[in-house]
Amino acid sequence: MNKNPVIQTMLNHKSIRKYKNKMPPDEVIKTIVRAGQQAPFASQYYSILLSRNHKQNPYKAPLLFTICIDSHKFELIMAKRSWKLVANDLSLILFGIQDASLMVENMVIAGRSLGLGSCLLGSAPYRAERIAERYNLPKRVFPLVQLVMGYPAEDPPPRPRYPMEFTLFEDNYPKLDDDTITSAMKQMDEGYLAQDYYRRLKAKIGLEGERKEIFTYDNYSWTEHICRKWGQWYPDPTELIKQFEKRGFYLTKRRP
Repeated sequence: MNKNPVIQTMLNHKSIRKYKNKMPPDEVIKTIVRAGQQAPFASQYYSILLSRNHKQNPYKAPLLFTICIDSHKFELIMAKRSWKLVANDLSLILFGIQDASLMVENMVIAGRSLGLGSCLLGSAPYRAERIAERYNLPKRVFPLVQLVMGYPAEDPPPRPRYPMEFTLFEDNYPKLDDDTITSAMKQMDEGYLAQDYYRRLKAKIGLEGERKEIFTYDNYSWTEHICRKWGQWYPDPTELIKQFEKRGFYLTKRRP
């Protein structure tokens, strides 16, 4: 595989959860955000919130970015052009997710290239109203994801990924046979077990219902972890839909 400094920075990515008590200078922060802005976009349908309160930030990280889908400021621009927004909110949210996700990935890579580590926090949509109160967000601004960042106080190895043949499908989506699926699962599970990842984090998800526990930290790994997450959590979209509606987005009906 071809490598250069940019590719190596991307391949070296790992989530950091321990940080030095050292605040990145303003110039570094501005550089990271500016690199994020240069990501591809549909409408630049995002805004970023920043907290430097390391005592309250997750993992006591020096920086906490909250990347939001922001229709509010775009609608202000439309009003100055004598336009009224008619596009449905589901479409706007999908394009906004694309814009914000591409931006935050650029920020992660830029931070890494400047010696900073980071960790994405994906639960922001379920805490949207609390985040809105914290930052005094106007309606039509929705927190999509949070990103902690700072100088690493740990150096874990990069985490495993699926094999290429389980990820890249050329021309047609193949019929995935049992051997291919088993091989992909094995690569993920053995990679995480070799790093003792879940034991160190004490991160085993408990079982709900009548399933009996048959896993210990000797064999509990990524595929069981992710199956427990999506096999038990968030069966009803109502809670998330309510978070969107509290922020002024209506995904299942027309805006009032």
